[in-house]
Amino acid sequence: MTSAPAILPARGFADRLTGTFWRHPRVLLAILLTPPLLWLGVVYLGSLAALLLQSFYSIDEFSGVVKEEFTLKTYGELLRPSNFDILVRTVIMAACVTLACAALAFPIAYYAARYAKGHWKAAFYLGVMLPLWSSYLVKVYAWKLILAKEGIIGWAAEQTHTSWIIDGLLLIPGLEGSSLSTSPLGTFAVFCYIWLPYMILPMQAALERVPNSMLEASADLGATRAQTFRTVILPLALPGVIAGSIFTFSLTLGDYIIPQIIGNSANFIGMAVYQLQGTAGNIPLAAAFAVVPIGIMLVYLALARRMGAFDAL
Repeated sequence: MTSAPAILPARGFADRLTGTFWRHPRVLLAILLTPPLLWLGVVYLGSLAALLLQSFYSIDEFSGVVKEEFTLKTYGELLRPSNFDILVRTVIMAACVTLACAALAFPIAYYAARYAKGHWKAAFYLGVMLPLWSSYLVKVYAWKLILAKEGIIGWAAEQTHTSWIIDGLLLIPGLEGSSLSTSPLGTFAVFCYIWLPYMILPMQAALERVPNSMLEASADLGATRAQTFRTVILPLALPGVIAGSIFTFSLTLGDYIIPQIIGNSANFIGMAVYQLQGTAGNIPLAAAFAVVPIGIMLVYLALARRMGAFDAL
């Protein structure tokens, strides 16, 4: 008995294309990587290169025309007292927000990492992520109403006869304002609220990596809870803290909406860039201001990488 030869169906275009990719995997890799690399290289890195190039131009003070001649004059203008104050104010605010977020986030992240289980852990993630689902502007304007003199904080202070505490804070030099919504203190509070989830999540991920055996070994060796926290938990959680600080610090450096709505309208770097490239039309100075946070974050990221912060992202 003879067996009939198997009749294979005719190969279509898709089959031939699949065979070609199987024989030449580098062709498939090139096709897959070309669009994102073009986007990254042309649109993203290209725009940054254009920004850097614009920062080396200057503007004619009489005609307002941008002079496309290489010069460091624009960077020199950053050292003027008014411009330098903007840089210092922004960096100080970013640093304070980062430190405050770290202090607020640590106990929350520690509880979620070491004690929350099952439904409680799901509730933790929901509680942290829920504010991120609402509109950024809605949250900022809601806080403006909360911090206003007639807002819920002012009402609660009046009912508890603690208005003197808020009034005393608003008399501190540098924090002056008619209410919390027109004070740098209000700007600081809103920054902390908006960016706090970005600190909690990487910190919680880092704390979950701390093995229980190390905590038990520390207790067996006679260490107190404070010593265990200082010598075991904190060093191992530090990469998560640094990873979270990358978000809080960089986002505060570049934000221009919160300082416009909350606070005393003192300029920050983001506001200066917005105003200079818009109403003032001083593109070179706006570009120079924008390069400053990029330079700060490059140094910050290099230090964070050396401390293993990217492992907690």
